Amino acid sequence: MTSKERYPLHDARISCATNRSALSYKRGEEMVFTFRFVSSDTPAEGLFLAWNRSGDDGKSSSGIVPASETLTVRTSIDRPGFVCVNVLLKNARGTCMHFDHAGRKAVVACYAGAGVEPEYHTDCGEPADFDEFWAKQKRRLAEVPFAGRCELVRLGVFKGVTMYRVSIPAPGPRPATGFLGIPAGAEKGTLAANAHFNGYAARPQHRPYFPADSINLRINAHGQELGRDAAYYKAFFDSINTNGMPYAFDPELNKNPETAFFNGMVMRVLRALEFLKTLPEWNGHDLIVNGGSQGALQATWGAALDPDVTEARLWINWCCNMAASTKKGLKGGWAPAHTPALDYFDEVFMARRIKKAKVEIIRAGLGDYVCPPSGLAVYYKNLATPDKKMTWVQGSSHGYTPEGTERIVWDNTKK
Repeated sequence: MTSKERYPLHDARISCATNRSALSYKRGEEMVFTFRFVSSDTPAEGLFLAWNRSGDDGKSSSGIVPASETLTVRTSIDRPGFVCVNVLLKNARGTCMHFDHAGRKAVVACYAGAGVEPEYHTDCGEPADFDEFWAKQKRRLAEVPFAGRCELVRLGVFKGVTMYRVSIPAPGPRPATGFLGIPAGAEKGTLAANAHFNGYAARPQHRPYFPADSINLRINAHGQELGRDAAYYKAFFDSINTNGMPYAFDPELNKNPETAFFNGMVMRVLRALEFLKTLPEWNGHDLIVNGGSQGALQATWGAALDPDVTEARLWINWCCNMAASTKKGLKGGWAPAHTPALDYFDEVFMARRIKKAKVEIIRAGLGDYVCPPSGLAVYYKNLATPDKKMTWVQGSSHGYTPEGTERIVWDNTKK
């Protein structure tokens, strides 16, 4: 069955434009959002554009117009902050319409946003003992040796890359586990090393495909064993969901930074980087971290806490300025409920410790309220490195990136 047969609105979209560049507004200035339903083969009759406005000012409004009409939403915000206008395509019954997005069912929608003076956003204050805490955690890491204790299972050569299943000892409760790829026949001291980290998920990790021009290691967030049966994974993922909450969301564990699920994740990230630096093929210089969402959170931890990291390639960073919704009243995202203990893991404070590595945030969605744009703005502002860049995408939610919309680039690499 083709995509068109599954989702007849396969090319449908909602276009968005603002009356000026989306991040150029001043306090109290009118923001004008214009939306249109666009499709090459689907008539607008019987369809509607349902919209909702929310923002960092706590105000909300909504409405609906026929999809055959142009939708105009006028609003403003009287303080530094962001406004979000979500528009969904619905039928007469109020059901959301769908299209095929990269082979997957997706709602026909636009997640638009605009900001007032985003450079004025600030964090909520870091713990006074932030650096002392992480020095202590590094001592914990050093107390668990890994040299000669790693498990490497050779899986074969795939498209010029020798693949391994790896398990690397780390402080409790579990090791760093994942897949390692080294180009077949690589000479000693010749290759850059890449560490890849995954987004939020509770599922088995499968062998990835790696390029044949560098060392690549992809670890999972949990330290699960690899290559086990379905019964093992069901029991494992049930075990990491505590007190009726999904992993990392347990407020009891999150009362203490040493019991928080994130603590073990950081230990596995740092151990993975240490492991990469022991490989004879590594060139001794290029150590790159990569990841989106939770993967960006992990990559940021690595870049902040391992001074040997030379580059971070990130997108839709999760857990930036987690206290902002409770302490500043900003529109929050999907994240663990804030506790003081979680401040030790917050990306906006880690950003201050990234002083030399090149950092690029490849995508920040102006309509992404898993990772609110206010947090990404603070993250970029707090980055201590002189070599940083971020691209904002209009109409982009956490999982959807539209084509043909405004891109706004903050680029410090040219200065």
